[in-house]
Amino acid sequence: MPSRKLSNRPVSVTVGFAASGDGSGVAYATLRKADGASESLVRVGFRCRSLSALRGRDVAYAALIAVAKDALRRDLGSIELRTSDSEIALDLEQHRSVPQALMLPYVVLRCALNRFREARVVAVEDDVVRDLTARARAEVFLGVAA
Repeated sequence: MPSRKLSNRPVSVTVGFAASGDGSGVAYATLRKADGASESLVRVGFRCRSLSALRGRDVAYAALIAVAKDALRRDLGSIELRTSDSEIALDLEQHRSVPQALMLPYVVLRCALNRFREARVVAVEDDVVRDLTARARAEVFLGVAA
């Protein structure tokens, strides 16, 4: 049986997302392997209970959960989730308290990330995130998400 060598360096997963008022959402992610040469685009639908008081944090958690689960199905050993949502990155890094409505999504995301050999969430603001977010927003606007 052939063995496969897994890279110790994480796959960079840059995520952009959007959801409609009814909670139907879509996340687009680029998966860039550590060698930097191979990249693929992934689309993942999700649903969430969208609450305006959370200023989109609920949508961000739902999107990252969906992308993390997709990455697990792809058998990625280590990932670095890159998102424009700096609050989630800080929630996870600093083990911060989250609002009651985000407790379950927080736990679900942390559990999904714990299934990887190594996983972290970092906040970025670059052209890739902006492009993926614009793509997701356009799809939600057209009403074809999830």
